[in-house]
Amino acid sequence: MEVKKLMGCFKARTVLLMFLLVAALPCMNIVSANQPAAKVPDADMYKPTPVPDRIILNWNDDPATTQAVTWRTDTSVLTPQAQIAVAEDGTAFKDKAITVMASSSSEVQGNQPYTAKFHTVKFENLLPKTKYLYRVGDGANWSEWFEFTTASDKAEPFAFLYLGDAQHDLLEHWSRVIRKAYSNHPEAKFILHAGDLVDRGDADEQWGEWFKAGGWLNGMIPSIMTPGNHEYEKIVPGAKKGLSQYWRPQFALPENGPAGLEETVYYTDHQGMRIISLNTNTKFVKLDAQVAWLEQVLANNPNQWTVMTFHHPIFANSPDRDNAEVREKLLPLIEKYNVDLVLQGHDHSYARGQISSLTAGTNDKSSKSGTVFVVSFAGTHMKKLSDKNWKDNGAQVDHSIANTQLYQLIRVDGDVMKYESYTATGSLFDGFEIHKTPSGEKQILPLLSSP
Repeated sequence: MEVKKLMGCFKARTVLLMFLLVAALPCMNIVSANQPAAKVPDADMYKPTPVPDRIILNWNDDPATTQAVTWRTDTSVLTPQAQIAVAEDGTAFKDKAITVMASSSSEVQGNQPYTAKFHTVKFENLLPKTKYLYRVGDGANWSEWFEFTTASDKAEPFAFLYLGDAQHDLLEHWSRVIRKAYSNHPEAKFILHAGDLVDRGDADEQWGEWFKAGGWLNGMIPSIMTPGNHEYEKIVPGAKKGLSQYWRPQFALPENGPAGLEETVYYTDHQGMRIISLNTNTKFVKLDAQVAWLEQVLANNPNQWTVMTFHHPIFANSPDRDNAEVREKLLPLIEKYNVDLVLQGHDHSYARGQISSLTAGTNDKSSKSGTVFVVSFAGTHMKKLSDKNWKDNGAQVDHSIANTQLYQLIRVDGDVMKYESYTATGSLFDGFEIHKTPSGEKQILPLLSSP
C-alpha cells in the first residue's frame, strides 16, 4: 500500500510539473524573443578555408589574348591551379579543360587573427572574342565554373561601367549599386573603380564585404581599379604606412608603369581605347615620375579614345578641398593631348564639367570640345557639394548632385562615345555624347538639359 501511495504521489507531481512547464512556455518564448541576436564575429565570417573565395578577374596584359584571375584560400593550399576551356552549350567542355598552375601565391595577414593566401593564374594564348569557362582550386576543392569573353583585337563597339568610391557600408548599401549596374547593363565588358574601394586598407572584413557585394560578377567581368587614399589607411597598430598589403596580392593589374608604382600606375588598351590609371596619393607617392611616364604613354597612343582615372579630382567638389599639385602637374598633359574623359572619386558627390569656355567669349554648353571631367560616388558617406574649386580654377560644372548613389555606363562606337550616369534605382540622371572626327576634333552634346 505504501508503494502505491508513493507511486501515486510521484505521478501527481510529474503531471503538475509538466503542466507548469507547458504553462510557462509562452513566457519563456517572450523572454527569448526579447534577447538581442549576437553578431557573427568578423573573424568567423571572413576566415579563409581551402575552398576558393574572393575570385576576381583583372587584365595585366592584352585583353584579347590573356586573362588573369586571382582568388583566396587559407594557407593549407599548396597546389593552387585553374582549369579553362572554350565554352560549350553542354558540359563536355570539362573533359577538354586545360590545367594552369598558379604563377604566384602571397600570404597576407591584416587586422584579423588569421593569415590568408592569394593565388593568381594568367591564362595566355587565348582567342579574341571567344567565350571561355574556368574554375579555380587546388585539384580537390574547386570553385564553380565562371564564364568570361576575351576582348576583340580590333577597335569594335563596347561598353563599360564606372563607379566612384564604395568605401562604407559595402555589403549593406553599396552592393545594390554594383548589382543594379550589371543587371541593367549586362553588356558591360569591364568595371572601373575610381579608388577608395574600402575605408581601411588592412581591414580584412571590409575587403570581405567588398568582394561579397560584387559576388560572382567579380569572377565574370574584369575589373580595373585605381587606389584611393583609403587604400593607404591603416588600423593595425604599428602597421607600415603605404599601399594596402592586400592590393597587389588580390589584384593582378599591369606592371607597365614607373618602377615602384606597379599595379597602381599603368595603362590597358581595349578595342580602340587606352585606359590610364594614375596614383594621386601624393602623401605617399611622387607625381614627377608619373608625369614623365604619362607623357610617353599619351604621345605614343595608337588608340582613337583615351580615358584616364585617378582618385583625387583635378577640380574638387568639396568646398574645403583643393588638389593643387594634382591639377598643376596633370592638367597640362591632359589638355596637351586632348584626353577625352577623366574619371575620378574622393569627394563623395557628383559633378561633371569642363574647362570653362568663357575665356573664348562664349558659354555654349550645347556644343563644346576638350576634356570632360567627372567626379562620382557610389557609397553612403555623403558630403557637401560646391563648384567653388571648379570656378576658381577656370572650369565650369555642367551637371551635379549630392546625397545620391550613382553608377555610370560608357559606350564607345566608332567616332562616338556615349556617357550615362544612373542613380542607384536605375534612373538616368546625366548624360552626354562626344563626337570625334578622324583629325581628333570633338563636339560634346548633352543628352539631358542642365538642372
